[in-house]
This record gives sequence, structure tokens and C-alpha cells, in this order.
Amino acid sequence: MNTSHYARSLRGALIAVAASVTASTTVFADIKDYRFELIDQTVQTGSDKIIAVRLISSRTDKPVSDAVIFATRLDMAPDGMEEMATKIIQIPGSEAGTYKFKATFGMAGRWRLSLGAKVQGETGTVENKLVITAQK
Repeated sequence: MNTSHYARSLRGALIAVAASVTASTTVFADIKDYRFELIDQTVQTGSDKIIAVRLISSRTDKPVSDAVIFATRLDMAPDGMEEMATKIIQIPGSEAGTYKFKATFGMAGRWRLSLGAKVQGETGTVENKLVITAQK
């Protein structure tokens, strides 16, 4: 009789521990709590121009490092020329939470930078479309 009482007590204790572990691992962040921001809103036309962006956590207002950027596109959609796209290459950033890209801006106007990234420890994808102006 004592053995079954201990077994039930142990089972109850294990259930309580499992419930507390599950409650303590609840994720409070949402992928919508992250955003990209342009560091400079303008760039000169020409080849090998650098675009720098920061990935920011809206909850803390601090830069986020170690995101994996897997989708990039640069086109002139804001000026009605979405088919006018240019190649964009990611290069190493110099500061934590800063991501840099090299691209050729063939003409002056507004260019749309589309980014997709995965943030470590979060589910979902951060997606932003930013507008940068190329000037002569």
C-alpha cells in the first residue's frame, strides 16, 4: 500500500515539474517585433554602392545580431519600374545588428530594398520593404 502511495506522489510531483517547465519556456516575442531600418536614406548612383540596414527589436529598441538574411531584392518599384531590378550582394557588417549590401544603382530615383531574414530563437520570417533614393 505504501508503494502505490509513493508512486502517486512521485507522479504528481513530476507532473507539477513538467507544468512549471512548460510555463517558464513560453516565448513572449513575436516575429512582428522586429524591423529593418535604413542607416542612410540616400545613395549616389553608380556601381558598388553600399547600403547599410539595422535589424531592430521593437520590444527593446536595440539592434539584433546574428540574423540570417536569405532573401534580398533591389528594384525600382516605387517609381513604377518593378522590372528594373539590380543585383545585390551581402557583405560583412561592421557593427552588431548592422547588415551591409553592395549594389549598382544604374539610374537616379527611388529603389525598393526587400529583405527576408530569420532571427535566432524565433519562428517565422522578418520581411521588410525599404525605400532608398539614388541621386546623381
